Amino acid sequence: MLHNDMQHSDWWMPAEWARHAATWMVWPHNQALWESGWRVTLSQVQADFARVANAIARFEPVKLVVDPSALDSAKALCGPNIELIALAVNDSWCRDSGPSFIGHPQLGLAGVSWRFNAWGGKSAHDLDESLARRTLNHLGLPCFGTPLSNEGGAIHVDGQGTLITTESVLLNPNRNPGMSKTEMEAIFARWLGVTKTIWLPGDPQYVTGDMTDGHVDGVCAFARPGVLLVDATHDQASVYAEVARENRRALELATDAQGRRFELIELYEASEAVETDAEVFCASYTNFYIANGAIIMPAYGIAADQVAADVLAQAFPGREVVPVRINHLAHGGGGVHCITQQQPAWPVKG
Repeated sequence: MLHNDMQHSDWWMPAEWARHAATWMVWPHNQALWESGWRVTLSQVQADFARVANAIARFEPVKLVVDPSALDSAKALCGPNIELIALAVNDSWCRDSGPSFIGHPQLGLAGVSWRFNAWGGKSAHDLDESLARRTLNHLGLPCFGTPLSNEGGAIHVDGQGTLITTESVLLNPNRNPGMSKTEMEAIFARWLGVTKTIWLPGDPQYVTGDMTDGHVDGVCAFARPGVLLVDATHDQASVYAEVARENRRALELATDAQGRRFELIELYEASEAVETDAEVFCASYTNFYIANGAIIMPAYGIAADQVAADVLAQAFPGREVVPVRINHLAHGGGGVHCITQQQPAWPVKG
């Protein structure tokens, strides 16, 4: 059931490292989209998705939404412990089209359904715009609607009142024309328990060609409150270098909801993996996913994978770092974080 207003103000969004009940993903099935747009085959992309799903399933349950037309391919590639849920979908970016799960001390778990418009109308979304609601209906959880055009990959939270986002996404006319920062921050405060929103520039000139217009999960990621992994590049002459510098500068000047300055840990991108003729390619190691007891890390079969794994192991002591090859998925402009969505365990722990 979709609710347009929340009658209680104590809702909040747990951090990604809080204990999960499950991870949600959506199986890729749109052959025309992948093979005409990004010059990879659907079977290659499905193999990457399956590797991610099977890696996560070692640590927690995985619920995989599958378009009814693609059930056979999902069954063939995914392990028997992955639950397949038949729902009609357009695309496969669950972080963005799926719900953002929230909790309330008395009312329990629920979810927010952002107004999903496929990153400013860049692709068909007549089915995906209702995926969050249908996912929550499947779980029997309340679904709260919002006037904000947003995607899960556009926000990071620390579970202690801090949210980080980018101006190039949420202030983009293709998302929320006429809506102010103040109005957006009020939505985050009411629905996610946010008391401090940090605005990074993102990719204001759209130099990367990223379909999302500069999601924050390609810029940085929390390791814990007050500590961030930040995307960086060794190629200081590239068009992306200035984008990375400006985002880092904004983080250096920021304080979180508790008044702390951030400790910033550089995580250099996988520049060597980018193919010269690639229209778009997600080379950001910050696009990892925090699972129960593990970090599921994008990998590309290059030496930089081990360097990134070592950085992540230091940032997340006690969690197993699991590199997963995603070279074909990366041609769609996304990584591991883009295709996953955490469902917190209730009551929230960690």
